[in-house]
Amino acid sequence: MTLFEYAERVAEAQATKEAIEKITESIPNLTVEEAYEIQKISMEKTMTADNRFIGWKMGLTSIAKQQQVGVNSPIYGRLTSQMNLRANEITASEYIHPRVEAEVAFVFKKELQGADLTPLEVWDAIENIFLALEVIDSRYKNFSFTLPDVIADNASSSKIWLSAQAFSPYACDWASTEVILKQNGEEKLHGTGAAVLGHPIYSVIELLTMLAKEGRGILPGQLVLTGGITDAIPVKAGDEIEADYGTLGKLTLVVK
Repeated sequence: MTLFEYAERVAEAQATKEAIEKITESIPNLTVEEAYEIQKISMEKTMTADNRFIGWKMGLTSIAKQQQVGVNSPIYGRLTSQMNLRANEITASEYIHPRVEAEVAFVFKKELQGADLTPLEVWDAIENIFLALEVIDSRYKNFSFTLPDVIADNASSSKIWLSAQAFSPYACDWASTEVILKQNGEEKLHGTGAAVLGHPIYSVIELLTMLAKEGRGILPGQLVLTGGITDAIPVKAGDEIEADYGTLGKLTLVVK
């Protein structure tokens, strides 16, 4: 099979919610570059006037997660408008392995492109910041995959729930921002923005460095999910997830 045919298989799994065997079962030596090509092709197949490309998401932004899978850099995926939830609820049966994690998301007012930028150069381009819950959903059987597999599957991207309130980039120290993630009222996970490469701004810098290799960048109006402040919690029908960001507010997601 060609990379295009594997991209069609991934796109179909994402659309039908039918789990597939990981690609590396068939191509054990699948490279990261080939995996990103599969991601690009499969996501381009889903984009229409009603499902626009709106930005990027970062994954494996925790050093501990990187060490677990034996890499020394994060990965990225693509975001589309249909991933942006209009209400704070999802239906469990519409997913394969739904999981939820707490993040912050940056929206940009200026174009940014280039490798190894500094925080000074990046902050000036940020319009505002949203609190975010990301729903991830691997399309592989048994939630089992290698690094190239998860890249090909668009970094397990699925849905996003953003806060109604937008915050100034300078509203607080985003590295010190604390999040408590609760499931049905029980505290499950706790983290701070420092879990994201030391500070979420470095996640953006890393994304830009990776995109620069392809001659890409971040455009005005685009959204960047900077990566999980907490690990992801598996969810099922009947669950209620709450992310408490302290003085910044709370986000709730209901699972039907």
